[in-house]
Amino acid sequence: MKTVKHILNNKPAVVYSITADVSVLEALKIMMEKNISALLVIENESLRGIFTERDYARKIILQGRSSKDTPMHEVMTRNPHTITPQESIDHCMQLMTDNHFRHLPVMENDRVVGMLSIGDLVKFIIEDQQRTISELENYINS
Repeated sequence: MKTVKHILNNKPAVVYSITADVSVLEALKIMMEKNISALLVIENESLRGIFTERDYARKIILQGRSSKDTPMHEVMTRNPHTITPQESIDHCMQLMTDNHFRHLPVMENDRVVGMLSIGDLVKFIIEDQQRTISELENYINS
């Protein structure tokens, strides 16, 4: 069974985060600089929430709020779903599909150890299927 750990082993070990007092504008600047679509909100090594492009669209733009004047703690998604490195890839895909989100923080011993995006999962599944096809073709041809 393929697990989250398989994906994390092939990803850079960087998790981008901010604190709850950071303005939405500052968070957006970081997201742009890092070319990412979500940031974790971490305080004292504890996960407090997540902020995504979807949060920005729904809680700032559509409500006419100011990115510069709105602190993260007012608009972040609190208590996001989390997973562990031992979770199966299928379970993660099901969680994202059922709950309509695209990012899952990975926790181990109450600490953030990574983040998975839907893109990470899709890339892993495609590569895994390609490996399987290649192995089957080699088996058939031998």
